Amino acid sequence: MDVQPYDQIVESQLSALSAHFSRWEVVKDIVDQLIALMVNLRQSGHPGGSRSKVHALIATLLSGAMRWDIRQPEKRFTDRFILVGGHAVPVIYCTLAVLSDALRVKHEQTGDPRYLIRGGAARTVYPEDLVTFRHNKGLSGHAEMEGKTLFIKFNTGPSGHGSPAAAGQALALKYAGAGQVRVFAMEGDGGLTTGGTHETMNSAWALGLSNLYYLVDWNDYGIDDHPISRIVHGNPGTWFGHHGWRTYGTDNGMDWEPVTRVLLQMIHDPNPEQRPTMGWFKTRKGRNYLVYDNKSHGAPHAPMNCELFWRTVQPFAERYGVEFEGRNEPCPKDPREQVEQTLRNIDVVMSVLRRDQALVDYLADRLVELGDQVPDDVPTLRFSFKRNPLHDPVLYDYEHYPADMYVAPGTQVANRAALARFGAWINAYCHEHYGRPLFLVASADLAESTNISGFGKAWGSFPGFGAYDREHNPTGVVLPQGITEFANAGIMAGLVSVNFADDPEAEFSGFFGACSTYGSFSYLKYGLFRLFSQMAQDCQLKLGKIIWVAGHSGPETADDSRTHFGIFAPGVTQLFPKGQIINLHPWEHNEVPVVLGAALAQSAPLIALHLTRPPITVPDREALGIPSHLAAARGAYVIRPYRPDQPRMGTVIVQGTSTTAGIVQLLPELERRGLNVKIVAAISPELFALQPQEYRDEVLSAADRLDSMAITNGARRLMHDWLDNKVAEEYSLSSDWDNRWRTGGTVDELLAEAHLSPEWLLKGIERFATERPRRLAALRGALEEAQRCP
Repeated sequence: MDVQPYDQIVESQLSALSAHFSRWEVVKDIVDQLIALMVNLRQSGHPGGSRSKVHALIATLLSGAMRWDIRQPEKRFTDRFILVGGHAVPVIYCTLAVLSDALRVKHEQTGDPRYLIRGGAARTVYPEDLVTFRHNKGLSGHAEMEGKTLFIKFNTGPSGHGSPAAAGQALALKYAGAGQVRVFAMEGDGGLTTGGTHETMNSAWALGLSNLYYLVDWNDYGIDDHPISRIVHGNPGTWFGHHGWRTYGTDNGMDWEPVTRVLLQMIHDPNPEQRPTMGWFKTRKGRNYLVYDNKSHGAPHAPMNCELFWRTVQPFAERYGVEFEGRNEPCPKDPREQVEQTLRNIDVVMSVLRRDQALVDYLADRLVELGDQVPDDVPTLRFSFKRNPLHDPVLYDYEHYPADMYVAPGTQVANRAALARFGAWINAYCHEHYGRPLFLVASADLAESTNISGFGKAWGSFPGFGAYDREHNPTGVVLPQGITEFANAGIMAGLVSVNFADDPEAEFSGFFGACSTYGSFSYLKYGLFRLFSQMAQDCQLKLGKIIWVAGHSGPETADDSRTHFGIFAPGVTQLFPKGQIINLHPWEHNEVPVVLGAALAQSAPLIALHLTRPPITVPDREALGIPSHLAAARGAYVIRPYRPDQPRMGTVIVQGTSTTAGIVQLLPELERRGLNVKIVAAISPELFALQPQEYRDEVLSAADRLDSMAITNGARRLMHDWLDNKVAEEYSLSSDWDNRWRTGGTVDELLAEAHLSPEWLLKGIERFATERPRRLAALRGALEEAQRCP
């Protein structure tokens, strides 16, 4: 049978859908009133952008453009929806409430399990839930993928942050061979002004994300008084079109026929060039809310039940013959009665649906029909996700990694080179045993420089997956990214949020991600990783992991001068709740695979790997009496214990490449001078915290911590996990010893300026050791004074 031209398909489907536009209109009216009631009660929220998106959202959900199942939003091959403009989440809650209520009514009438939502009330937004909006444990003030809103596929709200995440999810699906699964991202035009959005526009085109569909609410206003058209030239068509996207749109974004036509054209228009797609809808912010444009942004009618609120909902009451309780009266004084009145008025609104059996039947049956269209399997899948490499102990068994992963003592090599070896091995191993890579990676035009390119390189007989190319190598793992730091982080966060497991609540089966940049630019990735961490904490579905490579850190990035030194900026990798990230500071090459294997075995969704650029000599640990590089997996180990026949002089906690290498160089001199200090390598506070108490006490007891100093190539404040008191800080050595930014030059010159050269290290340790009586006296004096206080 001949396939109809796409335009005939569009017209045929549009004609069939037009018979239901009158029903969509009723749904729209109900959603409008629920938004008004919800915001009126809470006196907080964003009604303007929510009202302007109603037509596009309802058409997306009911037209068939989006294949989704409200009953099981966790289905692995469901189309994804990300509300990039997360502040407009009221439109999501209220629309889901209407649709869910239709299913509930239909199930009550028939008892047919087809109409049940899996997970019950805990996984469903019902109309009565709207009174919990912006309350603790209630419906969040911005979009979150959790509990009742697993329909939303990423946490959003910060402007532009959802854009690269949407691209990452589209990439995961397309890379896996499920490119027919679509990702819809909805945003307003004000949110498009972010740099992250422009990075995503470029990245999505380069990656060939033909399954990414952007829906733009073009209402010309953000929060401030100036219209977007006064600060940004052009229109959505030119904004996206100049980045290689296919663009469609309508000036009548509040009419069903043109809105639906745009959606159908977006999905049916042939796309042989694998271009991402954008559809725009010209709307009025605050449509029918009686407060318009930017004034409607975050603007409830105030106070509750004010005259303007009643004027807003009265046309609905007249149109559908209903009466709101308390109409034209002030709100009740008792907060509990305010909630009860709102619930009764929500029932008034929902009565319009419940008394319209034809509408209930249409919505319930349409939702079941759409849900049943979501496939259980996709025949075009490139890889099988049934066997999960994450259950393979070989991935984490660093004690038995291939010998080629490591280098011989005496080798001059940068620790970053070990990342390349590890990446090549782990992807090659997964290819051999599971038929696919585990890691997809990206860097800001620094793939070779940071050695993250190793994930695509050869290992043994396997030639490597190579670099990704949408036409020539669609299974390459090194993404062709430009200087898109922010987008890279978001793409990775989106990528690892796609779970192909049959039971996504029990396990994660999909791709891991890694992205790299200079340590000094780590802050450019923090925003997306913060949101991803929140999802990993709260979402009932399992998510993957990301290795966050803070490369070229410390003053060792000497030639690039202070603009590129990662001394303070890597501290953003510590700004997470415990258990959400593991920071790794391997000081030499052979420790890198060890700590990665140990960290990957843990549950933390983020792993921050701090690496440096210059080569150093890999020590002969056996000759020096230093524990094996395998000890790094425990987060800390003793480089030099106390000499039992000499008085103790304190514990030196050292972190960083040049600093630890300098200490190792000084070991004979410390012995010669009789400086009986214990030296502890600080590799990872998170891994160290996982060790048995006996080991932790042996390496770094409470007494050791009290009687200690730290040495770091970073900033002193970033050693807070290791330093327990201000006296210890006073004696510590760090790149910011004088509270100034460092300058530039050679590595040796910079280490000298940072007071971290071997000469300075020796001076600092000698002062620390010889002044031990003074140090302990200061601590003892503070304790005695505290004990004397009444």
